[in-house]
Amino acid sequence: MSGPLAGRRVGLLTASASRSGGGVFEAVVAHAALIRSLGGEVRVFALDDADAAHDKDRLQGCAVDLLRIVGPRQVGYAPDMVKALCAANLDILHLHGIWMYPSRAGAAWAARTGRPYFVSPHGMLDPWITARGRWKKRIARIGYERASWARAAALHALTAREATDIARESGRSDSLVIPNAGPALAPATAAPAGRNVVYIGRVHPKKNLVALAQGWLQANRPAGARLLIAGWGDPADVAELEAAIATADGSVEFLGPVFGERKAKLLAEARLVVLPSHSEGLPMAMLEAWASGVPTVMTEECNLAIGFDAGAAIRCGYDAPAIAAALTAGLGLNDAGWSRMSDAARALADTQFSQAAVAAQWAQAYGAALKAQAAA
Repeated sequence: MSGPLAGRRVGLLTASASRSGGGVFEAVVAHAALIRSLGGEVRVFALDDADAAHDKDRLQGCAVDLLRIVGPRQVGYAPDMVKALCAANLDILHLHGIWMYPSRAGAAWAARTGRPYFVSPHGMLDPWITARGRWKKRIARIGYERASWARAAALHALTAREATDIARESGRSDSLVIPNAGPALAPATAAPAGRNVVYIGRVHPKKNLVALAQGWLQANRPAGARLLIAGWGDPADVAELEAAIATADGSVEFLGPVFGERKAKLLAEARLVVLPSHSEGLPMAMLEAWASGVPTVMTEECNLAIGFDAGAAIRCGYDAPAIAAALTAGLGLNDAGWSRMSDAARALADTQFSQAAVAAQWAQAYGAALKAQAAA
């Protein structure tokens, strides 16, 4: 295949090559496709998990190495990981996600090979995240994260706000700022006949789904409106969500995980996609919604202020009354108002968040790193 990365072997290193990785896994899938569009050969290295076999088709065209874990999953120590990385004869290694053993393995690979190493924290240096599990993250910083950040040819921020977080934590103010690429545009459709509001993503406290369920009950809703929550998560988090839904009026449904054609159908029938999150990097669910022409309801923490400015998104707060007000506004749109927001969403998906636009930025970043290595 021709392209600026033709003949180059790029490794994508991450904690999970499955739905267990949430939005980071979705970003890895998109990034792998992007690299292949540039002519590069992709090899994914991840810690093995129970869902990896179910999701292997998401990484078609890529070699995938699943490394066994020894000890606690939250640490992710994989004794064979550094050896596997070094044996792959990679030109570039790109780490997606931090705070686990792959950070140490990536830094070790960079030290041994002297080749370009990129690190994408994916919002994991946000203050909401760093405030949780402080002592574990302190150990990780001292044990391997600071060495990984220092060794990287570049740290990658999804937004200017994340670049500030990276600078505060790493001491480096030279982050690349490149957004995630969204999926290709779905065919344009008329306003959906129904009033479905959809959440798609991980079930986790930071996503604020219990407050979403409570806010839904307080919102002014047209007849037949439904809140559909599609996702996966730790059993305790799912149980908490299901308990909150059980007190609802029957208009809220937890669907479990949805992928492929089921996800596409869910988005095609959605009036709004909602994400009242406390902490994000740059959420793939919002980009997927916009590519499907669906307006979004989201918090400032989604780091997509451009959506508010362009008229593709409605700003919401974090508690139930604030979420209810935003849902009321979104569900109160007439078809003409909805269509204007839909057009704005599609325009964003087709410009700065398009695969072509983001691929061009990565081609330049990878090319510059390879050139610097050759000159060293």
